Amino acid sequence: MKNNFPRLIIAATQSGSGKTTITAGLIGALKRRGLDVQPYKVGPDYIDTGWHALACGQPSHNLDSWLVGADNIRKIFADTASHAYISIVEGVMGLYDGGRDGQSSTAEISKLLNAPVVLVVDAKSVGTSAAAIALGFREFDRSVNLAGVILNRVGSASHERMIVDALDRLGIKVFGALHRNDEFALPERHLGLVPTTENFAVDALEKICAAVESQVDVDALIKLAESAPPIENFVRGEKISPVTKIGVARDAAFNFYYDASLSVLERLGAQIEFFSPLDDETLPEVDGLIIGGGFPEMFASQLERNKKIRTEIFHAAADGLPIFAECGGFMYLMNRLIDFDGRAFDMCGVFDGCATMTRRLQRVGYVTAELASDCVVGRQGQTFHAHEFRYSVTDVEQNLFDCERLRDDSNFTAGVAVGNVAASYLHVHFAGCPNVAKNFVDACVNRRLKRNSS
Repeated sequence: MKNNFPRLIIAATQSGSGKTTITAGLIGALKRRGLDVQPYKVGPDYIDTGWHALACGQPSHNLDSWLVGADNIRKIFADTASHAYISIVEGVMGLYDGGRDGQSSTAEISKLLNAPVVLVVDAKSVGTSAAAIALGFREFDRSVNLAGVILNRVGSASHERMIVDALDRLGIKVFGALHRNDEFALPERHLGLVPTTENFAVDALEKICAAVESQVDVDALIKLAESAPPIENFVRGEKISPVTKIGVARDAAFNFYYDASLSVLERLGAQIEFFSPLDDETLPEVDGLIIGGGFPEMFASQLERNKKIRTEIFHAAADGLPIFAECGGFMYLMNRLIDFDGRAFDMCGVFDGCATMTRRLQRVGYVTAELASDCVVGRQGQTFHAHEFRYSVTDVEQNLFDCERLRDDSNFTAGVAVGNVAASYLHVHFAGCPNVAKNFVDACVNRRLKRNSS
């Protein structure tokens, strides 16, 4: 059974250094060589994974030790990497940044996977000091296998030589240097990069791949990945025959899902039926709905125009259909959504209240959530880990979960349940809280049995 798993991690000194650009370019360059590449993203980010998938045609998976637990990281990795020749993992923020004490940092994931790390150093407006930065990252934690660097946004050949000479003196290998090019900038908005579901950016990605092939030593990176030691290959349970159907909203407005999380539902007997609140006028024939996060605020007018499906969701909720919604999905279930320009749009009306977009980040970070009452995803007292990242506020009363922030131990309440509907701003990964997934699947099975007996 395969257990060598060639792999490497692309990290950076800080956010905005060019990790996603270089990672996507490297994935594309490897794909051009005919290699089967499996991409990953450290942390809870939903958007960067889309750029990875665009580069290689494979879904990218998140590796987040807070959301799924450190013990599950190797299992998820081995399960999803077994088909590929090489795996490329994009880090999060700076190499050592994460939750408290480095929880779910790139450094932590590199140790869990025993994977070599290549550090992206943004060379804009810095010369020889770039070598001192790389040295500091190498010495900060020698248990991290920092194998070398890739320089980004180099200004000229002389600029490159200045930094490379300094790094050579320190014994730090340089795997390449990308010269500054504004065409490489990927489009951004309030939650980070614009998802590829909206901006396909094929031309930009082609240019990035070409630049990586010509300015980065791809062969050396392949050898580095091949040098990674064997990792245990975990055998995960097979999916059982479907016992229920769950509709999952997925389109340009709602696309924040972890593929490994949806796989948990399938292993519990759920058949996933995707539908689009933007384009479909009717719901698929299912026993429950999941409406994930995304950008409903950017498509509010189109969502409002599709009154037929909004009405169907309203009546389905009133009729007791199990529904679980996260963040953008929570907003969609409210009466109204007010966008950044103050324009109000009608939504589904399941919850009597309004979501209002703000220019300021309202909340971000890891939380522990405890159910304050029974609902469709669990029983009072059950706890799980979650993540929150939002630019909106709501007047809907939230008291479904008692939450504690990992960052500062502060407390707040979140979420609301009405009938068989449970929704909040929290994002979860079912691999880290399989009890939540099982409770929801069980509710859908019960719905199916009740419908078939009537």
